Amino acid sequence: MLDVGEGQQVYWEVSGHPAGKPAIVLHGGPGGGSSPGRRRWFDPSAYRIVQFDQRGCGRSAPPVSDPATDLSTNTTEHLIADIEGLREHLHVDRWLVCGASWGGTLGLAYAERHPERVTELIFVSVTMTRASDVHWLYHEAGRFFPEEWARFRSGVPENERDGDLVAAYNRLLNEHPDPAVRATAAQNWCDWEDAVVSLEEGWTPNPRYQNADFRMTFARLCAHYFSHAAWLDSDQLVRNADRLAGIPGVLVHGRFDLGGPPDVPWLLAQAWPAAELHLVRTGHVGGDEMMEELIGATDRFAARL
Repeated sequence: MLDVGEGQQVYWEVSGHPAGKPAIVLHGGPGGGSSPGRRRWFDPSAYRIVQFDQRGCGRSAPPVSDPATDLSTNTTEHLIADIEGLREHLHVDRWLVCGASWGGTLGLAYAERHPERVTELIFVSVTMTRASDVHWLYHEAGRFFPEEWARFRSGVPENERDGDLVAAYNRLLNEHPDPAVRATAAQNWCDWEDAVVSLEEGWTPNPRYQNADFRMTFARLCAHYFSHAAWLDSDQLVRNADRLAGIPGVLVHGRFDLGGPPDVPWLLAQAWPAAELHLVRTGHVGGDEMMEELIGATDRFAARL
């Protein structure tokens, strides 16, 4: 556990080769927590693999599943500072940064702030968390799942159903005094998250959504971050992509990602010439083709000093 201040303890772990190439893996969500399976993206004989649970989720404390946990010190800026704090704690000079889904937004924001600390970047199921991206996922993607989206929409007060659903859910999850109302909102949020990926090959309901603490953590953090567009200007990550000049990158994204259309990584690649863009025949969750490109990238970068 790393004490990052403001009453926050961040859980971290390191695996692979102690003298290997440093790489940090940023999980999705926000609120998804780290996963042991992400280690398999890297050759353990070549990499020193760092993972951590972002503030309030996974094994970090205090837990966001507790309604008493305040989120005012849980923002993108705080997470960027935590990554730097962990780098310094582990005595890493520079490292490869890898992120999945929301982890891509966080990784980009970190790399654009601290490019001198990054050797390479790898992002899968790329996101930038612009207000337009959030609106697509929680409003416009509903056209592919009309019944499921109608249930999601009906989960907010009737007078808010024609407005910003993410903001409405944020109020229910983070401001409503009734625990039962908050619990129902968390269930509705996770049901929609599951629905958006339900057309992907091999899909089964996400077992983590059966856990009430995980549902609350995930829904609270997603609604908190997304209702604020991650505290990033709408074009900030694309506008500042010139700061990544000279940093090799690989972007791997599913052509059939209904929650995050492939124009997102395409726009980023136009502004970041050093990045390779691979559009593969998967959705957001990914599959063999996505893993092939990802592991191919980590194997190639392992040889770079």
